Amino acid sequence: MAVDYYTLLRVNRNASAEELKKAYKRLAIKWHPDKNPNHNRVEAEAKFKQISEAYDVLSDSRKRQIYDLYGYQYASFNHRDARDVFAELFGSGGKAMEKRLDCSLEELYQGSKREIKISRTVIRESGKARIVEETLLITIGPGWKKGTKITFPMKGNQEPGMTPSDLIFVVHEKPHALYEREGNDLVVKQSISLLDALTGKTLILTTLDGRNLTIPVTDIVRPGYVMVIPDEGMPMSKEPTKKGNLKIKFDVKFPPRLTAQQKYEVKRVLVGG
Repeated sequence: MAVDYYTLLRVNRNASAEELKKAYKRLAIKWHPDKNPNHNRVEAEAKFKQISEAYDVLSDSRKRQIYDLYGYQYASFNHRDARDVFAELFGSGGKAMEKRLDCSLEELYQGSKREIKISRTVIRESGKARIVEETLLITIGPGWKKGTKITFPMKGNQEPGMTPSDLIFVVHEKPHALYEREGNDLVVKQSISLLDALTGKTLILTTLDGRNLTIPVTDIVRPGYVMVIPDEGMPMSKEPTKKGNLKIKFDVKFPPRLTAQQKYEVKRVLVGG
């Protein structure tokens, strides 16, 4: 069971640095395993360790502040820097807190609303910390890109003596099964047989807003050929009524082999003989 550090050092909670030092010296001498052979050594070592840990925490202003707010569970730092623990509990010293917001390409195409549950630390008037939970409504705009930030002022963790930090969600794009994004353009890769590359084909693509797009391919498709469909890309975030382009990148599949007759027919058609 955890022992209260103030009780362990036999000081009150308002003890000064000098009072802490005197209390520690007195108890350290009493329980040091090498200076008190009359004590049970195992008991003495355990007690001495507790006293030293208590003094280490209470003599450090940041560690003591965390201990006063959160108690023993956050006082045992395992030799971690108190600044790291403080940042973990309160955020980065009053600076904005950032969280990743993963969005599908469909959300970024059409725009959407998302409810996000958060937990954050706030400081009561008494100086004690408490955890509050609430739900935030995030409105994702059409055409938003990776790196777009949505700021909720004063919705982050609060550090003692300071106003709560801002909470910032940073947009990240989830990979899509069909489309890739290049700025405001959408890219789709399409395999096509050599026959269709030469004679034509009609493609049916489902757009990010659920429409079926019929695309006739009438040009001869050469390796590396890119077909551009205007205004079927991503909305432009500053002008959502305007869109980028849809780019179809073709991969022409050649047959692994041809029979002698097939070679003859190909030559006859292409050469005109």
